[in-house]
Amino acid sequence: MHAPTSFRPAIRKSRKAFWLKQLHMWHWMSSAVSLIGLLLFAITGFTLNHAADIEGTPVVTEKSAQLPPALLARLAAASPADAKAPLPQPVADWVEETFPVKASGVAEWSADEVYLAAPRPGGDAWVAIDLATGEAASEVTSRGWISYLNDLHKGRNSGGEWSLFIDIFAFACLVFAFTGLVLLWLHSAKRKSTWPLVAAGLAIPAAIAIIFIH
Repeated sequence: MHAPTSFRPAIRKSRKAFWLKQLHMWHWMSSAVSLIGLLLFAITGFTLNHAADIEGTPVVTEKSAQLPPALLARLAAASPADAKAPLPQPVADWVEETFPVKASGVAEWSADEVYLAAPRPGGDAWVAIDLATGEAASEVTSRGWISYLNDLHKGRNSGGEWSLFIDIFAFACLVFAFTGLVLLWLHSAKRKSTWPLVAAGLAIPAAIAIIFIH
């Protein structure tokens, strides 16, 4: 059986209302999810664009300590054939307790010492352990909060969890932009400046890229 002809406009109207409600829901949900990320990336986009004018003063902190004999023996016994390998877990735990660094990365092994680079957003760090004496030294460099946020913007040395957040944030922005475009299309009949503004948003950066960037 088919719906009576008089009911078909009502059915179409009901479907349109349903999809419009879904569109608004996805638009506001994606905007809520991406709001803080958009603010962060907008602000750091400005600071990155003016990085030379907003340079921070690096702060370098040095520290030394003595690796316990038992751990030194463990380190010497674990000396790998490959020049690059992680620290033994007990040694890595001691490094993290003694120095303000993460010791989960790959260390560089030589005949005399083990060198662990521990880069981080907004700074750098390293730890070196003498294989003969067990003397350990570290250096931590901090370039300030602006450098920290700039590195988060670029995903530099920020770990897999932050990389996953960027992927989710990028997807939320795509949903936000796509649903916003459809809403613009739905309301464009009553807002004559909609498509000229959208076209300007495309034409202006394209013109700058074509004319001024070589």
